Amino acid sequence: MIHKPLLLLIASSISLVAYADNDYIRPLSQSKAYQAECASCHMAYQPGLLPAQSWQRIMNNLPNHYGSDASLDSATIKEISTWLIDNAGTYEHVSNPPKDDRITESTWFKRKHRKIVEEVWLRASIKSPAQCMACHSAAANGNYDDDFVKIPK
Repeated sequence: MIHKPLLLLIASSISLVAYADNDYIRPLSQSKAYQAECASCHMAYQPGLLPAQSWQRIMNNLPNHYGSDASLDSATIKEISTWLIDNAGTYEHVSNPPKDDRITESTWFKRKHRKIVEEVWLRASIKSPAQCMACHSAAANGNYDDDFVKIPK
């Protein structure tokens, strides 16, 4: 007979594994600085979408942030960097940093979107693969489940 504490440990371990590799990724805590600074220009991408080393490089190169100057003061950089790294993806599909540390260049992103043709990304309603919320209505909450996908015309 299995003791209740052991059963709870097994059940919680299974749910953590499922959480880490499913389509719903959201950190347990939120960063007000990240929301205020990063989400003011683009979607607040969940830290679990990239490994820690990618977030480090991104935060260390804010003056050249994908064609924009996203410079911040050192205290804010430290606060956001710590949060991103503490909540970075550690599971297999984000273990290898993508080209230029772009989420859209990661192996898992390309695999998940392999059936999307280039013309779809160029639609005015989407603009680019980086506009997650254009198709994933619950992306801001970290939910990328296929049940919540609607590709706009």
